[in-house]
Amino acid sequence: MRYGYFPGCSLLSSAVEYDRSARAVLGAVGVELEEIDDWVCCGATAAHATSPLLSAALPAISCAAAEKQGLDVLTCCAACYSRLKSVNREVKDDPKLQKQISEIIEEPYEGNVRVLHITEVLGREIGTEAIKAAVQKPLEGLKVACYYGCLMARMPEALCVDKAEYPVLMDDLIRAVGGEPVDWPYKTECCGAALTLARQKTVIRLSGEVVQIAKANGADILAVACPLCQANLDMYQANAEKLLGEQLGVPVLYFTQLMGLAMGLPTEELCLDKVIVDPMPLLSEKGFISGGVYL
Repeated sequence: MRYGYFPGCSLLSSAVEYDRSARAVLGAVGVELEEIDDWVCCGATAAHATSPLLSAALPAISCAAAEKQGLDVLTCCAACYSRLKSVNREVKDDPKLQKQISEIIEEPYEGNVRVLHITEVLGREIGTEAIKAAVQKPLEGLKVACYYGCLMARMPEALCVDKAEYPVLMDDLIRAVGGEPVDWPYKTECCGAALTLARQKTVIRLSGEVVQIAKANGADILAVACPLCQANLDMYQANAEKLLGEQLGVPVLYFTQLMGLAMGLPTEELCLDKVIVDPMPLLSEKGFISGGVYL
């Protein structure tokens, strides 16, 4: 299978561990990626608050480029997925907007290209049986809280990733590699997203409560699929501990890093050292890794 890859801005900078682990995992199950020609920023998270037309035109540029390459779009970032998929729907449903966008990007675009999140590709197009076949070191005994956040579940009529109130697609992937997804109520709670600069205290409280509830429900580790979520839950844990008066210490990894670990992929591709809450003590205790190498 071959897809047009839309990495987005974060995966080539602050979330490089997501990019590298995603490429490695996809490659391990036979998915080929061709980066979309001249893709541009999707506009998340500020464009839609600045100009509705700009926020629609930016994703349309990349979708139109993928369509010319004859490829469906695969993206990993939840924010990118939300913007690209939502604009596709808007363009298809609104002939006036379609005309405006086509004029702005200087080529016709009708919103026909498929936009898929990496969880959809792995869980539905590849399938859990193929993923199980790629596992070398099952994550047995590792209790994982799969955190979807806002953007993968909101606007379910447009996104269609999973059940809006209680998604399970990421849980199924973690289960396929031998992990134990925990049942917890904060799967789709907001972490504060892009309010980091404007309302930092709010972000610390919201993200801290997500980690707190995950831990209270037995999670050893949090699995995420959004760079904003990963940054907030990981970076602000120390601040949240002071606010909540509780020691947290829950590592926050991209679900692709956990899948790659189970598949025995090279540790340098998983970038486990790029997070703030160190996962190595937990992974060593569980018998998955020692001294930076697999056991």
